[in-house]
Amino acid sequence: MTHAMTHEITLTRVFDAPPELVYRAFVDPDQLCPWFGPEGFSVPYESVHIDARPGGYQRLVMVSDDDPTVRSPIDATFSEVIENELLVAHQDVEGIPGTTGRFRFHLRLEFHAEPGGKTRLELRQGPFTEQMGNDTKTGWESSFTKLDSLLRRSQ
Repeated sequence: MTHAMTHEITLTRVFDAPPELVYRAFVDPDQLCPWFGPEGFSVPYESVHIDARPGGYQRLVMVSDDDPTVRSPIDATFSEVIENELLVAHQDVEGIPGTTGRFRFHLRLEFHAEPGGKTRLELRQGPFTEQMGNDTKTGWESSFTKLDSLLRRSQ
């Protein structure tokens, strides 16, 4: 049975850091590796290649900490980039647990300055099956908890 890829996820998270630091966490390999991926997954530094400009890319591989043979390559191409404000890309992703094949998702990240030097990050991503969307949302929430810790140490 196939499930329709019709669900989009949205997440809003406020980070206690200015937009330039939160943005950099997505486009600087040194910042991205420590937090990206849900709990139980890591991103090897040598797998990360980023060229943050329209037509540029973000390539990385998430690797299971328990079983390094479980790998999920992500190959994103940026269509819109406004430094410290916006990243829009389509992502080609393989190795999603419980699936086979390659999937294409759209990702939109908006970085909004908030009072007190904080950033409100708004994320939209999809399309997913309902289950894949739920799993992805849980993964982002786990990743953002790691990002919170990184940003606290960076200031």
